[in-house]
Amino acid sequence: MARLSRLNRSIAGRVAVVTGAASGMGRATAWLLADEGAKVAALDVNSDGASETVGAITEVGGTATAVVCDMADHLAIEQAVARVRAELGPVDILINNAGVAAGAPVDAAGYEDVWAAVLEVNLAAQMRLVRACLDDLKRNGDGRIVNVASTEGIMATSHNSPYTVSKHGVVGLTRALAVELGQYGVTANAVCPGPIRTAMTGDIPEEAKEKYARRRVPARRYGDPEEVAQITLSLVLPAASFINGAVVLVDGGLHAKSN
Repeated sequence: MARLSRLNRSIAGRVAVVTGAASGMGRATAWLLADEGAKVAALDVNSDGASETVGAITEVGGTATAVVCDMADHLAIEQAVARVRAELGPVDILINNAGVAAGAPVDAAGYEDVWAAVLEVNLAAQMRLVRACLDDLKRNGDGRIVNVASTEGIMATSHNSPYTVSKHGVVGLTRALAVELGQYGVTANAVCPGPIRTAMTGDIPEEAKEKYARRRVPARRYGDPEEVAQITLSLVLPAASFINGAVVLVDGGLHAKSN
């Protein structure tokens, strides 16, 4: 039958950059975007992991390329984006997912080293990738940016201030980009995952995960990386053109719960 709606929900043929694509939410996002027909650039410092992500995509007929990139290296970011353009074309979608989880008490020895390293990867790299892709994103008036933050971007836990500050910064960067770039048709939104089963949470014993989920998460479980990726997909659809500056929680109700 004829469609009554007019907005497009297809990302087929669009070029998507996904950072931190070697595992976890980044891999799930790369796979999902490829499933929907996007041409995916899987960026990660882990070359083997990025290649595995791309191998799975190409095995089922998708289009993807693996690009090794250290998010703490400004020049490497610029070179990675140039390679994406050369191999896949101009960037239409940027998913800033790469991050590191590290914290320390504010009075700890070496605290400032932890602070600098975490802010460089979790926040400065997102800004640099946006700048490197910006001309591409603006060119057709429909570019999409999704910055992955965390529930730590709207709350805080003890002994974790470098990470918490970096994620608050991601939320602030996203809102600032939304205000600045909206006039060009570029949208910028943030996703704030809660407890998700990724490499970052892999060392937490299963019993501890279950206890935390029962006590803090109304859904009473940890989330799956694809559950985050599905929200990311929704935000990069052409039809999502009026969602701009949003901060979307994917946390099973963690933040809604008062105690």
